[in-house]
Amino acid sequence: MLIRPRPSGALPLRLAGALSMALLAASSLVVAWPAAAQDDSRSNAESRPVGFKVLLDKVTHRGREVVGIYGLVSEPAQPGMWRVQVWEELDDRVTVATDKIGCSLSSPMRITGTARRLIIRELNPGGVITPANRLDHLMWWAVCVPAEAGKDPASLGPLARQLGYSGRLPEREQVVLGPGR
Repeated sequence: MLIRPRPSGALPLRLAGALSMALLAASSLVVAWPAAAQDDSRSNAESRPVGFKVLLDKVTHRGREVVGIYGLVSEPAQPGMWRVQVWEELDDRVTVATDKIGCSLSSPMRITGTARRLIIRELNPGGVITPANRLDHLMWWAVCVPAEAGKDPASLGPLARQLGYSGRLPEREQVVLGPGR
């Protein structure tokens, strides 16, 4: 569908409503570094917030990627649930989002997503770690057992069982679509 501006310069009502909903519902912040700041010798470490914990630091096809967390806050109405800021850093930008991590024995989870979709991932601490669930488990261990932050979650199975997790919970993902769809 081709959208042409009206003579008044206003956007069509349907598009204007969708844009305003998208802007209001945005749950992450993207900061682009100026071109001068993209120098490889410059480290973004000095830009990171207080209490930042690096969980993942690797080179990908998009450049160097660093993922970490900070700003851990407990949810008073939900025991065992924590809100955390997730910092994803690439060579040219930083994205900050808010996730929730559940630490209960019966339903360990990570809740993440965007303004348009909420992703609920049920986790299995002490279970099999794959490339698809590795970041979820890195975050879970960093929030629920901070002393293990940044350690390989595949090596933490015995500790998970010692803490009361069976290692046999099914891992599932549920996607809930939000407004604008």
